[in-house]
Amino acid sequence: MKNVYFGMTVNERLYVSELSNDFDTCVKMKDVEGVKAILKKVELDQYSIIEIIKSLELND
Repeated sequence: MKNVYFGMTVNERLYVSELSNDFDTCVKMKDVEGVKAILKKVELDQYSIIEIIKSLELND
């Protein structure tokens, strides 16, 4: 299976997948599960997702 997002930053992945607004909304609402779901859709691995959650200070 080919990663269609290979070489893209997280922001680029969100932009090309048209999920930027949804992601921003989840972050503003502190919806951790929503953020995780969106990041999975743009093919990020679990480690990257955890690090992003931490950097956004959304972790418990």
